[in-house]
Amino acid sequence: MTTHLALLRGINVSGHNMIKMEALKSTLENIGLQNVQTYIQSGNVFVDSEEENGPSVGFTIKQEIFKVFGHDVPIVIIGKKDLEDCFKNNSYLKEKEVDIKKLYVAFISKELNASALNDLKISQFKPDEASIDSSRIYIKYDVGAGKTRLDQKYIEKKLNVTATIRNWNTVTKLLEMFEERV
Repeated sequence: MTTHLALLRGINVSGHNMIKMEALKSTLENIGLQNVQTYIQSGNVFVDSEEENGPSVGFTIKQEIFKVFGHDVPIVIIGKKDLEDCFKNNSYLKEKEVDIKKLYVAFISKELNASALNDLKISQFKPDEASIDSSRIYIKYDVGAGKTRLDQKYIEKKLNVTATIRNWNTVTKLLEMFEERV
């Protein structure tokens, strides 16, 4: 049995793609996923599956959500190591007096190459900052996530990927939840 964390993008945001977490949990259990656990209403779902391949599990979840709820929801599947690597590789955590409330992680659907940071043209978003690590983009928003143009839509368009962004407090909680599941 493999534990996967499905990060659903764009559900329950401003009245769009509404899905109650209890209904989502039941739906996923009905297709054979086990130990389904959700965290907050924004689409963080732990599942255990016989299937080890994360993208395959994500595709199955995406299909079922469309079938049951009628929403075409992009999904990024990550594992415990992905979250552990967030803590190891986020250079912003090493800064003195870093404001955790300004830190976010964009989880990306595929590995990024070295030129991805150049492709994003991060300098045009100053004073916001970003760095790339494999399939994650660490973001430090200066003015706040709601006021920047360096958002998930921009990242997806520039890099031709699926992306979903979580704030640092959520990333921290998700890792704690992963550790509790072992």
